[in-house]
Amino acid sequence: MSKDTILILDKDFYTQWTLKTLLESEKYITLAVNSVERALQNFKEFEVSGIITEYRIDHANMPKVIQELKRSFPELYVMMTTDENLGEKEYKKIISLGIDDFFLKPVSSEKILIHLKKGLKQRKIFLQKKELEKKLNLIRKNKTVREMALSEGLNIS
Repeated sequence: MSKDTILILDKDFYTQWTLKTLLESEKYITLAVNSVERALQNFKEFEVSGIITEYRIDHANMPKVIQELKRSFPELYVMMTTDENLGEKEYKKIISLGIDDFFLKPVSSEKILIHLKKGLKQRKIFLQKKELEKKLNLIRKNKTVREMALSEGLNIS
């Protein structure tokens, strides 16, 4: 059974190390980076199941970066953290852009693991649904082809 790959995107080395140690103790594969550019490169090189990121990295609008990532990887689980005190309006905006969980630092290890497991379970269900839809569409397509052939008097087995 393959383990999920989690990308940690944070400017603070200590935060990267802490999250990496925590997640690896739970047998997750981890990638820890400190720049948006390197994070995006990892999506080209690895199948990333989830990302834990800081709200502000360099001058990037991370919620917008996540929104773009979700267009390519709608199944991606995203946890975002911040030490900034954001208002309700900003919080709603962030969640609407595709962030699955958003926490004010400090976040307990237990909370991170609980939400990560929940998010990855939802990701797995999403991928299974997508695969079943693909199979259903193929069955429908084959049924339509079979019906067309029968209407033309052709015998398809």
